[in-house]
Amino acid sequence: MTDEQFIASAGGGILYDASRISKPGAELFSRAHWAAREALEEIAGGRSSIALLNVARTDYSSAAAPSGIESSGGQQGGTRWVLRHYRRGGLMAKLSQDSYLWTGAARTRSFAEWRLLAELRRRGLPVPAPIAAQYVRGLFTYRADLITELLPSARTLADVITGHELPEAGWRAVGTTVAAFHREGVHHADLNANNILLGAGERDVYLLDFDRGRIEARGLWEQAVIARLRRSLDKIKGQRADVRFGEREWQWLSSGLT
Repeated sequence: MTDEQFIASAGGGILYDASRISKPGAELFSRAHWAAREALEEIAGGRSSIALLNVARTDYSSAAAPSGIESSGGQQGGTRWVLRHYRRGGLMAKLSQDSYLWTGAARTRSFAEWRLLAELRRRGLPVPAPIAAQYVRGLFTYRADLITELLPSARTLADVITGHELPEAGWRAVGTTVAAFHREGVHHADLNANNILLGAGERDVYLLDFDRGRIEARGLWEQAVIARLRRSLDKIKGQRADVRFGEREWQWLSSGLT
């Protein structure tokens, strides 16, 4: 169970899970801080700026990983986190790459996603554990960051199907997982093949990136989410060589949705 705590910081605030971290501070979200400790690995840019943090548990974490999700550090006493800085996409990025209009702490992108992840885990849905979130205010705007735990032995669906066949059971598991979220009314704002992770087990499927996600009454939005996923798979097939995806695989996935 997530132990939500809040602490004010210089110019903003930090939300964190006190069962996982005991010393939150602004340095937690600083790439320079982690780079100075030789514990920073850049992963990706784009709309969300992502970095992998190699964390010594004795430095920051106050408790072991919960049952069901082992430490992804690969050895006793270590773990790995993912640090994401929120960035805009599309036309708005031309006006401001990472500033958002301030409408209250609870409505910041980072706090909203942190709390949604905590709720989804409470419901037993397969998402990464939220560690900490922060916002830093300007006069009328804010910037935001989120830290989650790295899921162990997981690869994106896009990477798994590039150059390799995903068996029928794997495609069905993807559909079954999406259906489980929809039964709970979880509306993923950008479900695509890059934020579906497949774990070591054939049926281990996780969803990532719940920025702008929400819980709402079931409805036609579910079909829009599924259509978005199909478009992303078709797009990846057009962009990459040897992507193992076609109508057969889509039917396998769709069979898991029912």
